Amino acid sequence: MEHFASAREMTLSERPDEPVYCFRPKVLEADARHFMSEFPGKTAYAVKTNGEPFVLEALSRIGISCFDVASPAEFAAVRAVSPKAELLYMHPVKAQSDIRLALEHYRIRVMAVDHEDEVAKILRIVRALDIDPATITLFVRLQTKGHAAYELSKKFGAAPAHAVELLQRIDGIGFRCGLCFHVGSQIEEPDTYERALGSAAWVRSRAGVELVGLDVGGGFPAVYGQDPRRKVVKMPSLDEIMAQLRHDIDDWGFSDLPLVAEPGRVVVAHSISLVVRVLLKKGRRLYINDGIWASLSDSWTGKITLPARLIPDPARKRRTGKDETIVPFKVCGATCDSVDILSRPFWLPETVETGDWIEIGHIGAYSLSLRTRFNGFYPNRVVEVDTSFDEETGLLGLASLETMSD
Repeated sequence: MEHFASAREMTLSERPDEPVYCFRPKVLEADARHFMSEFPGKTAYAVKTNGEPFVLEALSRIGISCFDVASPAEFAAVRAVSPKAELLYMHPVKAQSDIRLALEHYRIRVMAVDHEDEVAKILRIVRALDIDPATITLFVRLQTKGHAAYELSKKFGAAPAHAVELLQRIDGIGFRCGLCFHVGSQIEEPDTYERALGSAAWVRSRAGVELVGLDVGGGFPAVYGQDPRRKVVKMPSLDEIMAQLRHDIDDWGFSDLPLVAEPGRVVVAHSISLVVRVLLKKGRRLYINDGIWASLSDSWTGKITLPARLIPDPARKRRTGKDETIVPFKVCGATCDSVDILSRPFWLPETVETGDWIEIGHIGAYSLSLRTRFNGFYPNRVVEVDTSFDEETGLLGLASLETMSD
């Protein structure tokens, strides 16, 4: 992987006409270590967030040896860089062929379920392979309610009374039993986990079976930018969340169980930025060489404002406006699709022009994993840089009011 001191150095020396991901391994390692030091249990990185080999390799180097996986492709990706890694198959709904592959080839022994038919699928394969059920742990996933940017219980999770029945069923078969939940992505309140733990405690007390673990899922938020025209939503810090979570775990009587967490965004988001080029400036519209079908689908949802800053082309001598005047620009993607327009603007100096570059920060989560090849646009160049996005200097403007005020 090519190496540069900063994203700005890479941009001005390379003058890229294609999007370039700028990977910062030191940022990734620091954020991962921070999480591991704060969480009182096992850290299982959620591969769906970013399963690129260079990310998995960096996490493996610092000691993460457990990964939350959801598909055969993710099994293979992790084992390719960490052959002895523990894989937790926490997708509640799985194809029978994938279950067999997980059990037989990858020797996975931890899975999640939220319905009796899923238990039946696993049991059929366990019996066919003559595996002792006592070597397999099935985590029953609970429905949760909380405040998060992306709710996940609309699709997965058993109601508490149903979860009691599932635990009793799998315990009767001979499987080891666990409880898990996922409060959603980008939680907005530190006490979100408290409500889920309360529900888990209710289920545990009524099921009357021995539990071998509690998986608190993900949801730990990453800090992004802020649209100045919108109400500021202050995200709780990881330290605040963890202090509350540790207290709630003790309060609800789960400190006696092995704990697991599945962080994603909070670990990887800040480690990658994306440098794009302005293909055309049309009034207050900027057309760039990326978009919602490539790296920017997370921004398209309208729930996240990605911070962005201008890297002006020094070859352009004439500009209109003032560098210190920051204005909103609607951002259009590279494809021919008319919906390829970001939901939130980039706040940049009004002097931005065709041919300039924009560095979009904190894009390590879901940008690479959600890319498509629609219209033939597929950003795939990655370089390594030293300077973190927040420490970059010499740029004319920032998109985030929050960042501008720091």
